[in-house]
Amino acid sequence: MAREFTRVGVVGLGTMGAGIVEVFARNGVDVVAVEISPDALARGRATLTRSTDRAVARGRLAVADRDALHARVDFQVGLDALHAVDLVVEAVPERLDLKRRIFAELDRICRPDTILATNTSSLGVTDIAVATGRPQQVVGLHFFNPAPVMKLVEVVRTVVTAADVVDDVEALCTRLGKVGVTIDDRAGFIANALLFGYLNQAVSLFEARHVTREDLDAAMTLGCGLPMGPLALLDLIGLDTAYEILNTMYRHGGRNRRHAPAPLIRQMVTAGLLGRKTGRGFYTYDKPGSAQVVPDPATPTAVDDAPGTTAVTRVGVVGSGTTAADLAAVFAAAGHQVVAVGADGPAGTAGAVRTALDEGVTRDDPDPSGRDAALARITWADALEQLADVDLVLEATAGEPDTTRTLFARLDEVCKPGVVLATTTSTLPVIELAMATRRPADVLGLHFCTPVRARTLVEVVTTVRTSPEATATARAVCAALGRTTLVCDDRAGFVVDALLFPYLNDAVQMLAAGYAGVDDIDHAMTLGCGYPTGPFALLDAIGLDVALAVQRALYRESREPGLAPAPLLHHLVTAGHLGRAAGRGFREHTGR
Repeated sequence: MAREFTRVGVVGLGTMGAGIVEVFARNGVDVVAVEISPDALARGRATLTRSTDRAVARGRLAVADRDALHARVDFQVGLDALHAVDLVVEAVPERLDLKRRIFAELDRICRPDTILATNTSSLGVTDIAVATGRPQQVVGLHFFNPAPVMKLVEVVRTVVTAADVVDDVEALCTRLGKVGVTIDDRAGFIANALLFGYLNQAVSLFEARHVTREDLDAAMTLGCGLPMGPLALLDLIGLDTAYEILNTMYRHGGRNRRHAPAPLIRQMVTAGLLGRKTGRGFYTYDKPGSAQVVPDPATPTAVDDAPGTTAVTRVGVVGSGTTAADLAAVFAAAGHQVVAVGADGPAGTAGAVRTALDEGVTRDDPDPSGRDAALARITWADALEQLADVDLVLEATAGEPDTTRTLFARLDEVCKPGVVLATTTSTLPVIELAMATRRPADVLGLHFCTPVRARTLVEVVTTVRTSPEATATARAVCAALGRTTLVCDDRAGFVVDALLFPYLNDAVQMLAAGYAGVDDIDHAMTLGCGYPTGPFALLDAIGLDVALAVQRALYRESREPGLAPAPLLHHLVTAGHLGRAAGRGFREHTGR
């Protein structure tokens, strides 16, 4: 039988500690909430009160339950108040010296059978446990912010943590309504090791002026469906906290350069630009602690002298896959005349477009006549010469580099002057396609995030030869489709894929190292970070062959060791385990 915890202690009542207190008290556990001073204790009590009052206002907690919750909490100054608890959870700032001092004191004060747990998100649990005379009773209990909402708890065992201690805290997680994922003691654990590598790389993209802060955050919320953009999330976490977590993971996690803090983070911390807590970080806020973003000198403004655009009424789509069919359907549904040139011939292309329309491209107009009208605006073609009169061409062939370059050379011959030639590639350098033509100023990338029908973001990828007029035309066309655009330079992965696929690759590396399983890693990111899909579920949906191709392109351009494709990904692709479409990837799929 698992041990019954009736009275627990929480040390440190900041946002995280107060949230942990609320989790225990909500679930009928008496809590001794401890701070270092009366003022700090009052702030912790106020944090708990605000959280529970919000829950009442939103109908998530009854008034009587709120009052009962508060009655279970005993606020105290000093660690001596914890002498009779069954479990202590430490939630103080991420400083190893501070945590060691606290654990040494807890070891002296608490009963011999009391379990000592740390909520550290980056420090080694083993490094903390050695400050006690009972390292076998020390464990990591890493809750996620906001603790009352997020379902995941990482249960971190050291090489000496007793098996019954792990069993007892796993049972406690279940009692608290949490999903416990048990892992070994390693820098960053699961979620932070994956999350902060991605956040760090996002800062590097911004620091290199590859993309604006607003476009960077829109890329990941609109392009990937993440709950918050990376720069906004860093402001919420606190740049000082992020710096400490990254620095700890870099020093204690094998010196992976993806965790070496970007120089801009250190500079902003030194300057006191810590995010929401100080009122300024990557964004500027109404006041310290506020979530309301206010304009600042970096906020984009309307430009009156924007370059002229070319009217686009007829659109050519070249390709026969899902993306080509979706694009033909989207443009036709928006009122454009579309010439669809498919490698499978008109019949195959038409069938795919009809399927796209039936699956919801015209969901705002469910009347079948809307679908039929959209189909009537499409001309099915089997020769590029039929693109002679279009105003915009979208290439969506997913062909080999030489084949795609040849295609653009043919489009240059066929299309009239001034036509924007766009590629939807996510792996080929746009400049190589542009230089296959005699009109590189008219060539750019239009990367529609997939699935095209669900994602509203389009990356407008400009080369060093792309004209402002072509860029303006592309943005205007996408705006008319109701899409949000971001403009970025021509580099591997652009913005979305440059951030998404290294994160996915990191997850594969973690799996291959035997640190955690497929389900645990997916749970860590969905339940701990609020991601809509775990990395392995997403890889199976995208296709492992696609992921490998993108990751290879990223590595070829940078030669950064941390971006080298995971060998396991290559092995699965070689074995034909390509994901959902093939029936097997990281998981088995039936009824596809």
